Amino acid sequence: MMTARTILKRTGMAIGALALLLAALWFARPLYLDRIYYRGPVSAHFDGQRFFNPDEERTPLNVFRIGFGRLWANATGQRSAQWPESIAVTPSRPPARVDGQKMRVTWIGHATVLIQTQGLNILTDPIWSDVAGPWNRLGPRRSRAPGVRFEDLPKIDLVLISHNHYDHMDLPTLQRLWTRDRPLIVTSLGNDTLLKQHGIGAVARDWAGVVPVRPGISVIVERVHHWSSRWGEDRNRALWSGFTITLPGGNIFFAGDTGWGDGGWPALAARHGPFRLAILPIGAYHPRAIFGRSHIDPAQAIAAFRALGATQALGIHWGTFQLTDEGADTPRLELAQRLQESGIATGRFVTTDPGNPLFVPLSVRPGEGEAGFAGRFSPGAKASLQK
Repeated sequence: MMTARTILKRTGMAIGALALLLAALWFARPLYLDRIYYRGPVSAHFDGQRFFNPDEERTPLNVFRIGFGRLWANATGQRSAQWPESIAVTPSRPPARVDGQKMRVTWIGHATVLIQTQGLNILTDPIWSDVAGPWNRLGPRRSRAPGVRFEDLPKIDLVLISHNHYDHMDLPTLQRLWTRDRPLIVTSLGNDTLLKQHGIGAVARDWAGVVPVRPGISVIVERVHHWSSRWGEDRNRALWSGFTITLPGGNIFFAGDTGWGDGGWPALAARHGPFRLAILPIGAYHPRAIFGRSHIDPAQAIAAFRALGATQALGIHWGTFQLTDEGADTPRLELAQRLQESGIATGRFVTTDPGNPLFVPLSVRPGEGEAGFAGRFSPGAKASLQK
């Protein structure tokens, strides 16, 4: 156990190192790495140059806070959990289409989800690369292989891209999809510029913007609480978002990557319900002092699920790339514990292994209650495939 003297000594060293680092970064900033992705009028979340979260104080100290938080964690002996180099995955092969109001959902890994319903194949934040980072060389390496091999993917009709971080906007994967399928790609403001620079077509909208897909089906760009950057100096030059997919059999909400902020974003999205399914991040949250503003934890994911008024939820953004300090399976285990404490029925908010399909029922049947519903909403349970 470390003494108070040791902690103070390490803290002093950490503060000194941080001061030197920040000074070096400030006076030697690589301004050539800045990018202009969007030009438009000032709004409640755009100051004419950069986007911002309207529920958060805008200050450079937010950037410094992350660096100081990491140094403090090191000074006080906090360490990252050791992930396995490789975690076994059994890939599946999805059908070509799922028609009508049936819904087949496959978590492929991280924030990548294949949604099949109404004859549409939809992908969220697709990444098949082994490394999430610049040039696919610098950054965290994949611990779980994709739950569906790229060559086994059916033809993709619609792709949703929540923001431009490397683990959510994977250009090599998007180029392969664009070349093979020419899907409709929907994203938020500024990200289309980056994609078009790499030969990929995309439609971009502001928060609350709508993109029609076909009669009765559309995509609504939703406010969430996050940030964007690919090169450091281009921080918040492009917007971040979640999405609502409106469908005849009940809507889907995909949060992408989000912190809690003031907690207002789920209520805003709830206006576009009712939601048959909410796809919510549950990982990359520890230590909270560092990542609390960027990533919700399992307890906050449950709060979002309730605020959205969703019938079912799927937990994503865990166990694929080690972005933070918690263990590979910690988010799934903590979610299960928090759900038990909250009294939410088993099966209403689930996690799955990559590639294991989830068959989503339309809704809770009148008079069924949560116990009966839980039996229908289960990974791989084909009996739960309802019309």
